Amino acid sequence: MEIERDPKRWRILGILCLSVFLVVVDNTIVNVALPALSTSLHATNSQLQWIVDAYSLPFAGLLLAGGGLSDRLGRRRVMQSGLFFFALFSALAAYSTSSGTLITARTLMGVAAAFVFPASLAILTTTFTDSRERAQAFGLWGAVSGAAVAFGPITGGFLITHFWFGSVFLVNIPIVAIALVANHLVLPESKSPVQQKIDLGGLALGTVGITSLVLAIIQGPSWGWLSVTTLGLFALSALSLIIFCLYELRRSEPLLDVRVFRVPAFSAGAGSIATAFFTLFGFIFLITQYFQLVRGYSALSAGVHTLPFAITSMVVTPLGALLALKFGTRITVSGGLFIMAISMVWMGTQSATAPFFGPVVCQMITMSIGFSLINAPSTAAVMGSLSARQIGAGSAVNNVTRELGGTLGVAIVGSVFSSVFGPLTRSAFTSVGAGAVDSQRASTSMQAALGAVRHIPFESARVSMTSHITEAFMSGLHRGCFVAAGISALVGLTVYFYLPARERVEKVS
Repeated sequence: MEIERDPKRWRILGILCLSVFLVVVDNTIVNVALPALSTSLHATNSQLQWIVDAYSLPFAGLLLAGGGLSDRLGRRRVMQSGLFFFALFSALAAYSTSSGTLITARTLMGVAAAFVFPASLAILTTTFTDSRERAQAFGLWGAVSGAAVAFGPITGGFLITHFWFGSVFLVNIPIVAIALVANHLVLPESKSPVQQKIDLGGLALGTVGITSLVLAIIQGPSWGWLSVTTLGLFALSALSLIIFCLYELRRSEPLLDVRVFRVPAFSAGAGSIATAFFTLFGFIFLITQYFQLVRGYSALSAGVHTLPFAITSMVVTPLGALLALKFGTRITVSGGLFIMAISMVWMGTQSATAPFFGPVVCQMITMSIGFSLINAPSTAAVMGSLSARQIGAGSAVNNVTRELGGTLGVAIVGSVFSSVFGPLTRSAFTSVGAGAVDSQRASTSMQAALGAVRHIPFESARVSMTSHITEAFMSGLHRGCFVAAGISALVGLTVYFYLPARERVEKVS
């Protein structure tokens, strides 16, 4: 019996790809602007991390709520409302005059984004009923995601070079306008046939658990990892998430059906996606600053230098889905995680003056190949392991793991970097007679340290101190890379034993 196929399915995929592009570009476009933001807004390392994560954190925390509202009120209606407010808060971010205002605007953008495309994977999964077409759709969807990761810094670099930092946020408005028109013309209105109440208790517990975890990780280097506040936040996070799971198990209409994690393919697939984005976003957070602050590239040049990643991702991601069909999900995904680990170890050994056309390009290409092998097959494993009534929850978890993985990547890798860079920089300034206050201020960011060097009266001392600061930066970068590589390799080994060798039906009723 021939499977009925939606005649508009490829146009619908185009809208979903535009949705992914918008969300991912806004995750990465700001990275190349970090040096400019540090200078214009006097942002510290911690504030730079929050400027990046303030968008991802509420997006991850509220995706489940966004999915629930779209199922109840209508997916297109909620999507269009989210797009409108996303554009509005982008304008607020563009005209921010302080780090606090920008972080607030980025937070509101993340909230709006959580209501823009909460059902994207659910729509894709139900639209493409043929397994081979679905694999192709996941491949194209993932290719757009990977390309947006690199085109974000390129676009941001161009805008920063020719305009002011606010332009990286204003660029969202024309993309939103295109998405609104295409949304209206192509996507039909739809709702879930089963109407459920919104789980406010689950929403509160999940948001508290995730927010306190990321806050503790980002602020750990400045507060102290063993301080009462940091340990208290870690404890609050663990307690909130444990209660969240127990609470959701007892509800007849949970915000998240946590029983889906009992399916090995689902958990392994979600873990693979989270780890891939964890490693990737940690890498981008470091490499864009390395290009500008160590190599001396302009913002535009830094973005262009990430182009090898985009090109490789566009080519390999669709092939990753087909390779999984031929060789199996287990080998393809675990192999991708090990390749990403190799790339991070390689980057963790490079010098500040390593040739770009050589080690640096090869590192980015290796990273992109690994990421591309994970994205589509893991998504297919997650969505293919669920029953029809669990597709909505699976879609939400898939998106949450992406955003949460990227958020933790910036938070953890950035905190590891700060934990190394800060003490080394303070020690360097103290050794030349700088006061405790000046040394502490210089250690808050690479830009602050370089700014402090300009006030040293003797040129030979300035050259020597710049060398010490560069060494501190590279030491922090190397340590962050090794941490990401270890996590990627560990997850790669774990998922090898839990992902199915081939895509198979393993559904929970």
